Amino acid sequence: MPKQKDLKRLVRARMKKTGESYTAARTRITRQRNPQAPPAVPAVPVADYARLAGMSDEALKAKTGCTWARWVRALDKIGAANMPHREIARHVHDTFKLDGWWAQTVTVGYERIRGLREIGQRRDGSYEANRSKTFPVPVADLFAAFSSPRVRSRWLPGVTLRVRTATAGRSMRITWADDTRVDLQFTAKGSKSQVAVSHRRLLSREDAAARRQFWSERLAALAALLAE
Repeated sequence: MPKQKDLKRLVRARMKKTGESYTAARTRITRQRNPQAPPAVPAVPVADYARLAGMSDEALKAKTGCTWARWVRALDKIGAANMPHREIARHVHDTFKLDGWWAQTVTVGYERIRGLREIGQRRDGSYEANRSKTFPVPVADLFAAFSSPRVRSRWLPGVTLRVRTATAGRSMRITWADDTRVDLQFTAKGSKSQVAVSHRRLLSREDAAARRQFWSERLAALAALLAE
């Protein structure tokens, strides 16, 4: 029993440091104690890869040059199922010369295929809700709709939040009243602009679904306001 408690303590310490799920952190520590142990890689039919990853082979190959099967083989070869998220993403970026967004896409898809996270779930076990929308206004106007408390209250009423950091026309990081986090990315598209919302630190799949619905409704309300 003491050994089991020590293992749990080490696992939780690693989770806090790396952001891994409990299963991934435990597997990593177990392998460090017993390097001869084979990696814990679940057997998943190749036909299920795209469904689990949340992106088609066609879309992935068009942007990265490889299907999910080829990415899984390449990452299994280096034991990525037992590596922290950042190490996998760095390897994909540095070795295969993918930009940051696609390196993250490959890494997250691989982690989903290997059972390290579900769609909408992060490696620390929490969930996130993502929504994006394009508006027929310049990016400066869209950014102002989020940064101005007066304008924000018209389409996002009754919400208590704190803006932690903001870069005009580019990004904003917000802490919600329940201590969840919202990351916003703004992109100029000529006379139009887009905002991508990532609501993080959610506790369940159901909470993530509710937040996705919330943001769909609020972004629609913002679109109506900007159209006035």
